[in-house]
Amino acid sequence: MMNPNVFPTPKPRCWACLIGAAGLALLLQGCGTTRPPASQDRPVLQRSEQAVERGRDVALYAMSLIDQRYRWGGRGPDSGFDCSGLVVHVFREAAGLDLSGNAAALSRLSRPVQAGALQAGDLLFFNTLGQPNSHVGVYVGQGKFVHAANERSGVRMDRLSDRYYAARFEGAKTMLD
Repeated sequence: MMNPNVFPTPKPRCWACLIGAAGLALLLQGCGTTRPPASQDRPVLQRSEQAVERGRDVALYAMSLIDQRYRWGGRGPDSGFDCSGLVVHVFREAAGLDLSGNAAALSRLSRPVQAGALQAGDLLFFNTLGQPNSHVGVYVGQGKFVHAANERSGVRMDRLSDRYYAARFEGAKTMLD
């Protein structure tokens, strides 16, 4: 029986597409950074009132997209979402931030969150493909996060404590402070 939490492996005929997309992503990766790299070094301990409010907006908007369909490379409700497409869309619509890139690129653009300082709107990063930061979701509070999981379940809410995600969790980061 197949584990519903396991992300699908691309079909062999798609490997050329993946390699091409990875090359394009590397070329575009330097574009669109939202903060200087130096700010990424210090973990976030406390949040401004504005950052907390924007985080709540991000979380609420992410929850409004539950049950949208999954599509690899998808960036919007009309086409479907992959994990990074969901995050980019949510942050653009709910926080006015113009982000770009895959989960690994989003990890590089965001700042680490100090343990115990997790807030709604933070990003959670996972190693689901044997690569660091290969999956991302939006923390919504109470140990839950919204993410574009896979083609079978689409955008859904899961618990960070679920065995699959807890074993693959790499850390929390923020774009909001």
